[in-house]
Amino acid sequence: MKKIIFNVLVLTVISIVTPLFAGNGIDINDTRMLQTPAVRGNHIAFEYAGDLWTADINGKNVRRLTSHEGVESNPVFSPDGKWIAFSGEYDGNTDVYIVSADGGVPKRLTWHPEVDTVRDFTPDGSAVLFISRRDSFTRRYYQLFTVPVTGGFPTRLEIPNAFKAAYSPDGKQMAYTPLGEPFRQWKHYRGGTASRIWLYTFGDRSVVQVPQPEGRCNDTDPMWMGKKIYFCSDREGEFNLFSFDPVSGEVTQLTRYTDYPILSASAGNGKIVFERAGYLFIFDPAAGSAEKLTVGVAADLEEVRREGQGAQGRGSC
Repeated sequence: MKKIIFNVLVLTVISIVTPLFAGNGIDINDTRMLQTPAVRGNHIAFEYAGDLWTADINGKNVRRLTSHEGVESNPVFSPDGKWIAFSGEYDGNTDVYIVSADGGVPKRLTWHPEVDTVRDFTPDGSAVLFISRRDSFTRRYYQLFTVPVTGGFPTRLEIPNAFKAAYSPDGKQMAYTPLGEPFRQWKHYRGGTASRIWLYTFGDRSVVQVPQPEGRCNDTDPMWMGKKIYFCSDREGEFNLFSFDPVSGEVTQLTRYTDYPILSASAGNGKIVFERAGYLFIFDPAAGSAEKLTVGVAADLEEVRREGQGAQGRGSC
């Protein structure tokens, strides 16, 4: 009886999985599992299968940007859209790299053995903002650093510790989350290290927190557009997009998803791109609506090749 049940389970799994990998590949017309998207002008960049890809803002004309066996992640466009900074494992360690948005050979900018994760460009595009624990002797906190795009020694910012961060358009302020994100492990986490967003002013070193409801919540992915800060929050259940007006102090909910959360979001040129349910969406604050992108990625993914296929019928050793 146990053998019959086992066989039924196996056949059920095969019937579900086989269509996903038909023809030894994925759905090249509408691919899922697209991560950490970025947007600038008429283009988007994203991570898929450990590599970086670019496409038009409508999801068409997908191009592979990296192909190394290591993981390349967290793409960020420069203010002029000509460059993409990212974190790469080209030499066995995760460091900051920069590459032309049109493709080419990446340039390495950091060399420390600690992990360096890209977060933003400075508003003038002269340097890349990243986080690292290189100066934290307990390795408990991440701190903010900038490194020139032309190369040079990184400079640590005066903010004590941070995890996510974004410059204001004029460079006079920074929106950041001071701690990591425990909600990645514990859904609806409400403990003492719940994620919050602080607005730091470089001139007088003052800090203002984005208001949160009683009982805490998790605010993350701060983004500046104009004079408002846009961010993701689970204050109303699943993670959705919100905006904060520093002048009025008003927080406004922009999306109302109840099934799948928004996992990561990035802003550029008046648009927000985010990941949800493995797909990418473009949100237009002016229209107040989000549109799902159809992004088809055709790639020679090693993990979906059939075993022994490379032998081409010649046998194996």
